[in-house]
Amino acid sequence: MKFVETGLPGVMLIEPKVFEDARGYFMETWRESLYRDAGIDAEFVQENVSRSLHRNTLRGLHYQVVEPQGKLVRVIEGSVFDVAVDLRRGSPNYLKWVGFELSSEERRLLWIPPGFAHGFLVTSDAAEFEYKCTAYYAPEHDRAIRWDDPDIGIDWPLQAGVAPVLSEKDANAPYLAEAETYE
Repeated sequence: MKFVETGLPGVMLIEPKVFEDARGYFMETWRESLYRDAGIDAEFVQENVSRSLHRNTLRGLHYQVVEPQGKLVRVIEGSVFDVAVDLRRGSPNYLKWVGFELSSEERRLLWIPPGFAHGFLVTSDAAEFEYKCTAYYAPEHDRAIRWDDPDIGIDWPLQAGVAPVLSEKDANAPYLAEAETYE
């Protein structure tokens, strides 16, 4: 596995070794010792899969207060533009974001540490997305920030004039100024 630093300290792209032949492929996506050696000391307690049925489906920006989750994410089918936003008020990188195209063809993973918001935009006709979490989902601590908050300024690769497909939760998410973040 190759661990690639991103422009946001703590967020890391992971490029697994992929072994392909006429039958298909095999790859290892998680080995604790390799991740720990790369500076990612994570214990996963929950794994989730989401399926998006439409291009331009946008999920996020989501995070948990009190019990923040680190997430190891990857695309099983299709492609997405995946985003991490530093929401730790004391961080020198507060409100900075990074975004990467993740796809089932490239097979890269992204590590998003606790204290970051996460979201993604489906860039293929449909997408299946998997994420391992370091803390259990806690609905009472679940939070969201508007995907288009100008204080964050994410450059989502939306087609001109096309509105994203949003859940009610994401469409009604507060702007950062009204949102609870991390100290």
